[in-house]
Amino acid sequence: MIKVKNLYHSYNNDDNYAVNDVNFEIKKGEIFGFLGPSGAGKSTTQNILVGLLQLQQGEVEVAGYDIKHIKNKMFNKIGMSFEQSNVYNKMSGIENLEFYRKLFDVETRDPMELIRLVGLDGKENVKAERYSKGMKHRLTFARSMINNPKMWFLDEPTTGLDPAIASNIKDIIKRENEKGVTIFLTTHNMYIADELCHRVAFIVDGKIRLIDSPKALKLKYGEKLVDVEYFKSGQLIKAHFSTVFEAEKERLIEVIKNYDIQTMHTKEATLEEIFIKVTGRGLV
Repeated sequence: MIKVKNLYHSYNNDDNYAVNDVNFEIKKGEIFGFLGPSGAGKSTTQNILVGLLQLQQGEVEVAGYDIKHIKNKMFNKIGMSFEQSNVYNKMSGIENLEFYRKLFDVETRDPMELIRLVGLDGKENVKAERYSKGMKHRLTFARSMINNPKMWFLDEPTTGLDPAIASNIKDIIKRENEKGVTIFLTTHNMYIADELCHRVAFIVDGKIRLIDSPKALKLKYGEKLVDVEYFKSGQLIKAHFSTVFEAEKERLIEVIKNYDIQTMHTKEATLEEIFIKVTGRGLV
């Protein structure tokens, strides 16, 4: 559904690339997570894929269409839900969906069905300007489904939502994927990526550092982390070490040799811990 080859993008038209030689493919029916901290290049890449940013350099194909020559028919096949809601404040929730459905040349879903799906029933006739940030986010999410997209772009779909509503959104994503919908998920939330994604790409400073499945990553790194508690200068220190990287192995050996060890055990790495180890960067 998506093919990206040698993708570059510079906002200043110089060698300072926000996206630097990015390559990946997404298969039909896959949930592909694009993971990284703020400013990593996630949104830039997504905006190129959906035609909001002009392709500068590289080859990009989305849902069978070459992004260099975007055709209106492509937008009948894709849905987009962005982190920053851009609904029409002077329209009610149901009016927003009724208006949006008229932009497509394909069969659309019943707006009231989508209102109920995201838990906004009872608020459908309230103007969006009176919606909370979370309600606007849900309306944006519902709107992205109205044209029954085959390729669905989701940017931080659970941001700002309480746990119960976030769980409902995740269930909706899973059900749509079971119907065969391909999903491109951009997030810095490693927990939602771990739960939903078939594969993930780690992107930092505009470059992809690794692409693999969460399961494969855990098999590779999960048994190779060690949590240690030890006393140093009368203080209890808690630390964890990777046994993959030589520098960390040497640090662990140094601690064992020189300090009073209280506890030591191996643990399965979280996706966030793996991200930090692989990229050397946190998610802030």
